[in-house]
Amino acid sequence: MLTWLQRDSLNFPPLEKAMREPNGLLAAGGDLSADRLVQAYRHGCFPWFSEGQPILWWSPDPRTVLFPDELHISRSLGKLLRQQRYRVTFDQDFAAVISACAAPRDYADGTWITGAMQDAYRELHARGHAHSVEVWDQDMLVGGLYGLAMGQLFFGESMFSRADNASKVGFASLVQHLREAGFVLIDCQMPTDHLHSLGARSIPRREFADYLARHLDQPNRATWVYQATLTPVAYT
Repeated sequence: MLTWLQRDSLNFPPLEKAMREPNGLLAAGGDLSADRLVQAYRHGCFPWFSEGQPILWWSPDPRTVLFPDELHISRSLGKLLRQQRYRVTFDQDFAAVISACAAPRDYADGTWITGAMQDAYRELHARGHAHSVEVWDQDMLVGGLYGLAMGQLFFGESMFSRADNASKVGFASLVQHLREAGFVLIDCQMPTDHLHSLGARSIPRREFADYLARHLDQPNRATWVYQATLTPVAYT
């Protein structure tokens, strides 16, 4: 039975109560307050719903993740990184990145990143939880992604690309930075061919919950400041 959340409580049901069909639907209702969103990620679930639907909270089993040491750089992407065609920055234009991620896609009808969702994550960014990666071709924003950093875990939310491999360049740069900063896992939520091509794989939900328990409150060395040229020189 689906649990309906109350606005006066931030508690979520145990992950084991998530539905098998649709996979991972855990709860509905509540709100998109910053406190609830932080609690959701700490609990192991995330919001995902379309305009006109109630707020839906998900915790799929298995969970798609990427371990920083398992990032796969294809030959073509490695060549692009060495050419330094794009410039990568962090937290320079969060609003522009989430707006671009919410823009219509050729392969999808509508967007799950509603206006209310954008407002909520901009508040998380203002509080220092959510971060953006921007990919620039000179002064033009051509790609990027955003997500949340908590402890030694990064929770990826969405990415976009307006130029060849721009989002992959941003993702590879982020992964390098997270690896050097002591992060142990990047949550990718749901499987896609794009993520699998970069090295993402699925793990049981109980294993994901164990990572939450062990690493959410551990320190990291990430710095979310302007990076004029962040080039993953380790990948050749």
